[in-house]
Amino acid sequence: MEMPGKNATLKAIIDVILYENPSTQDEIAERLGITRRYVTKLLRPLIRKGVVKRAYMVDLQRFEEFSDIFGEELTSREYAGSFFIKELLKDMAKHVCKQLEKSFKALTTYDKELANEALKMDYVTNHMHEKIRSSIDTAISMNPYSEFGRAVVFTEIAYDLERIGDHSGILANFTVKEAYPVDPEIMEYLSGMYETAISMVKKAMDAFLNEKLELKDDVMRLEEEIHRIQKKALNCIVSQMAETSFDEKERSTYYISLSRIVKTFERIGDISVEIIDTAVEFYMNIPRTTTPERFRKP
Repeated sequence: MEMPGKNATLKAIIDVILYENPSTQDEIAERLGITRRYVTKLLRPLIRKGVVKRAYMVDLQRFEEFSDIFGEELTSREYAGSFFIKELLKDMAKHVCKQLEKSFKALTTYDKELANEALKMDYVTNHMHEKIRSSIDTAISMNPYSEFGRAVVFTEIAYDLERIGDHSGILANFTVKEAYPVDPEIMEYLSGMYETAISMVKKAMDAFLNEKLELKDDVMRLEEEIHRIQKKALNCIVSQMAETSFDEKERSTYYISLSRIVKTFERIGDISVEIIDTAVEFYMNIPRTTTPERFRKP
């Protein structure tokens, strides 16, 4: 029988794997302040039985079989499987929001160094997405008829978050590549779109992770707001373009890039609506429509 101290350390190792995305056993050891040899010793039985994969992912179905050694009551597959995936999605959502925040701050301050930092965050976003996707694929492939099969929806949410990370990169790339900072008048509209978009992301993820389906009304109201600001922003860009000489090639590229940023915020809003629709389908078993919300209204 394992000693309580070993169980506590093994549980801490599992938590690092689940929530901190380590790439090596050295990283795990460093984060916990223990030796790599001890990490290897504790993980060896779980790796041998397929509970922990070599890429340091946890097989959620097999994890349930071993959960009793941690002294936790994982009484249902929903708790053992969906609970941990939701925790991973929660961490991914927080990271993506920080990525978006940093990208927009770099845009407002025209800080190229900060923009490059935001771009580097996308590597972590992609790693988180792959980790969630691989864990779910492994669980489903082992038992495709289990209740956990519904959790394929989690893969969709992780993909949606990855797309938001990609859109954040468009903001950061503007700061890195464009020769001019954003005009103050246009920035006022972009700030409104940013605040609306990030609020939509947070509310949509809160609805999915915590079954707060009542937040859908808020998300749809914010979607209308982001389209209202979008129209004003594009009109402002067009007006300024009309006053710019065709000989100023850098300025022409600048305005095209600004239009793309406006479109980026709209797409983040659209993705947030997709997430909230997925939440309704997941919890209420109401199929999603493929028609965008703004085209469904009479």
